[in-house]
Amino acid sequence: MDLFFKNKVAVVTGAGGTLCSEIAVFLAKKGAKVALLGRTREKLKITADRISKDGGVCMIERCDVTDEACVAESAERIKEQLGPCSFLVNGAGGNNGKVMTTNKSYVPNELEMDNEADFKGFFNIDINAFEDVLKVNTLGSVIPSRIFGRQMAEDGGGSIINFASMNSYCPLTKVPAYAMSKCAVVGLTKWLAAYLAPANIRVNAIAPGFFANERSEKFLGTPETGLSPRGQSVIDHTPMERFGKGEDLLGTAEWLLDDRKSAFVSGITVPVDGGFLTRSGV
Repeated sequence: MDLFFKNKVAVVTGAGGTLCSEIAVFLAKKGAKVALLGRTREKLKITADRISKDGGVCMIERCDVTDEACVAESAERIKEQLGPCSFLVNGAGGNNGKVMTTNKSYVPNELEMDNEADFKGFFNIDINAFEDVLKVNTLGSVIPSRIFGRQMAEDGGGSIINFASMNSYCPLTKVPAYAMSKCAVVGLTKWLAAYLAPANIRVNAIAPGFFANERSEKFLGTPETGLSPRGQSVIDHTPMERFGKGEDLLGTAEWLLDDRKSAFVSGITVPVDGGFLTRSGV
């Protein structure tokens, strides 16, 4: 229990995911009352059960963070049951395999493969899926920040954490929509930090490196079962020579939320990447 977090309300979007479930459980252990937002109730229930088992307070809100009306309705219920939001973790987001290119770069015969189902190049990826990725990773932070940020402003202040990425610094191959959207998150974080400063609301971002989860296992593999070529490339570029774990984010998240420790910090993006950004690969 931590007196700073005790009985304050933390809203965590994407709370059924590998990373944000750990943050949600951590904040509950600190004494916060945690609202778990996500699209899949079953995943949120797993997180809620972990919190309840430890004696924490939480509630589940099944919600699409790109649907402003849905988020607003959830926010009202959270305020009624738990109180006004003090901390917002915008963790909802992700990528879509439909907008991952097959190759790292253009190949001469790409134009001849426009209609081939097993080949995806920039010219034939699903533009609707591209738009969906942009939407969830950008508006999925804008909308909760508007709605829960209003509660913070009315209550005298608060703190927001957005989720950036290694793509925010340099776009990775094969993921154009994800790279584009995560660059936007950094810009949004800086803009919101400046705009909301008079409301005593701090806005920062965390940029995770490569963390182990179901999605990463699909594309990167694991050290135990074998790494894909892409996974091996990630490890080769990571001085700490491992993938991140959910608990690796907790210290940074706590620091950014805690006014006693980061009261004069706003508008920054903190990489938590095992040193990935230090190694060029050359």
